[in-house]
Amino acid sequence: MSLTARALAAASLLTLALAPSPAMSQPVPTPATAPITYPETRRSDVVDVLFGERVADPYRWLENSVLTDPEVSDWVKRENAVTQNYLATLPQRDWFARRMRDLLSFERFGLPVKAGTRYFYMRNSGLQNQSQLFVRQGLGGTPRLLLDPNSWAKDGATALDEWKPSDDGRLLLYSVQDGGSDWRTLKLLDVAHGTVLADEIRWAKFTQLSWVGSKGFLYSRMPEPKPGEEFTAKAGNSAIWYHAVGTSQAQDRLVLATPDHPELYHEVFMSSNGRYGLIRSYNGTDERYELRLLDFSRRGEARWQPRVLVRGFDHDWKLVDAVGNRLWLVTNKDAPRYRMVAVDLAKAEPQWLDVIPQQDETLREGTIVGRTLVVSYLKDAASRAVLYDLGGGGAHVISLNDIGTASGFHGRPGDPETFYQLSSFNRPATIFRMNLASGETSVFAAPRLTFKPEDYLVEQRFYASKDGTRVPIFVVRKRSLANAGKAVPTLLYGYGGFNIALTPGFSAARMAWLEAGGAFALANLRGGGEYGKAWHDAGRGANKQNVFDDFVAAGEYLIAQGIAPKGGLAVQGGSNGGLLIGAAVNQRPDLFAAANPQVGVMDMLRFDRFTEGRTWVDDYGRPEVEADFRLLRAYSPYHNIRSGTVYPAVLVTTAETDDRVVPGHSFKYTAALQAAQTGPRPHLIRVETRAGHGSGKPTDKVIGENADILAFLAQWTGLQVR
Repeated sequence: MSLTARALAAASLLTLALAPSPAMSQPVPTPATAPITYPETRRSDVVDVLFGERVADPYRWLENSVLTDPEVSDWVKRENAVTQNYLATLPQRDWFARRMRDLLSFERFGLPVKAGTRYFYMRNSGLQNQSQLFVRQGLGGTPRLLLDPNSWAKDGATALDEWKPSDDGRLLLYSVQDGGSDWRTLKLLDVAHGTVLADEIRWAKFTQLSWVGSKGFLYSRMPEPKPGEEFTAKAGNSAIWYHAVGTSQAQDRLVLATPDHPELYHEVFMSSNGRYGLIRSYNGTDERYELRLLDFSRRGEARWQPRVLVRGFDHDWKLVDAVGNRLWLVTNKDAPRYRMVAVDLAKAEPQWLDVIPQQDETLREGTIVGRTLVVSYLKDAASRAVLYDLGGGGAHVISLNDIGTASGFHGRPGDPETFYQLSSFNRPATIFRMNLASGETSVFAAPRLTFKPEDYLVEQRFYASKDGTRVPIFVVRKRSLANAGKAVPTLLYGYGGFNIALTPGFSAARMAWLEAGGAFALANLRGGGEYGKAWHDAGRGANKQNVFDDFVAAGEYLIAQGIAPKGGLAVQGGSNGGLLIGAAVNQRPDLFAAANPQVGVMDMLRFDRFTEGRTWVDDYGRPEVEADFRLLRAYSPYHNIRSGTVYPAVLVTTAETDDRVVPGHSFKYTAALQAAQTGPRPHLIRVETRAGHGSGKPTDKVIGENADILAFLAQWTGLQVR
């Protein structure tokens, strides 16, 4: 997965976030309907002259890190105090917290991974802050706890991120995430004895975990940042390194670096036969890669010499796996909705072969398990899985029997089985085991629920956007409310960017909203990856306004169809989706009753100056180019707040150590919104400590933030618990 997904997708689904910190809950509550006195925010006289236009930026000082600037820290504390004072008055806040706790209180499992004779998998007993990693000797063996991240930090904010056993299952390589940051620390564990080895890798970022046999691994890291700039400095100078088990990081071998092109990122994937390492290099969020190949069957220094397999940053390439001298890959070269190819590396000049041609559906990924290709497709944003032989013949569709998302299908050539999970808006993930020889499927782990999935209706509909484009939308509500034809307060979610597809999935927060009597809708806007390259291109750069038009049209459709009442529509989006919410509210404040922009990109003229922001120009354009500046200036949420217009209620959410979309975006936007004359409804910000862009949040914080968000949205859409 490229930086596209890493940098902006963590909040592309409904973010399940944070519990209030002690500093956020001290003032005496005031009634929810009383006028709010916002904290005073200093205005500076910063003005940029950009292409002949004077652009004021009075809150630029809020770009400084809350961790190092006392003035910013004080502003955050005062804003949080006002916000928590208000949220404490909301009558349904406690109900949402209790109900989400009940909805999360079930045993759940991650997909099993087989290595040697051992099976590794994640498990959460229900309300643990972090899931634990277990191992079994054989599929029916007794579970044994390997790693418990709940013991790593008192606040539960240190998480087990990625993990991968060595091919023989003797060692486990894993990455540790602290406080939600994108920085990772890599560690090793002896599986038999359960002991952590002395090996430790720091400053890994956007890395795959790629074993080379069982004696070492390849990984990506960046130079150590300067003190105080860990969460704000521009990222760059990614490099591939090899670490030999039992040595120090200082002894690691440099495999690939591009100091003449510090903007490039590099990641490496290993084939399951251990022969090939495929290095993907990229310079933005577009999935356009140059490929280099490491061949570990070569001897001596030759095995460490990457040779170019695909030159130029023109197309997407995803490694499926290798058998013998042949690699299988998924690509959009000559196929906007993707196809599968193979390359025979036995000859001096690699020979490329067609395996599976482009279909009507979008091909997302594939694996080789046993002698079978397992290929995942998206059909109108819902999953479809198909089995092929290694030559692309003998297609057999796996019946999923639901509007949902299927994922997993992991394994390696020679394995007799694969595991996958299926989830939907009304069903948490159930894990299935498939016997590839017989084709039989059995349940490996199914959740025990406190609600009946069949009580909720999941529909996929289509509506016309402003220009007539047909856009899919999922609508979920109680079946009884749908049958009665009653309009109810509705929460609309969107993203629309970076070739990311939003698919059906379970969320305790969404289910709590549904149980309270509301409806939930997810619109598959242009800019996403639901229909391949053309759909993505139609919602980025000069076409970005299409995304906002699609979202507004979704809201109008929900009201026109009698799903949402007028004055009862709430909207939510995270990261690039936070930008969506900010822009849509500016353009149609009359349409929405309440809004929750989460960790959003709000200043479109300076987004490229922090952490990974420079890579987002593939979707947004370059602020230093006049034509792009004009487009960005026209919809930038921070620069287009309409003073003198009545706005919906707005709750902005972000976190102190978000080093993908730095919190300064949300700080500046909130300050500008509070300073403008935008009506009596509250415009508040909630800033969490020890949290980042979305991943790794402990369950307690998940429940706390969503109770605040849902109570706020319910207050302003008229949703009453039923």
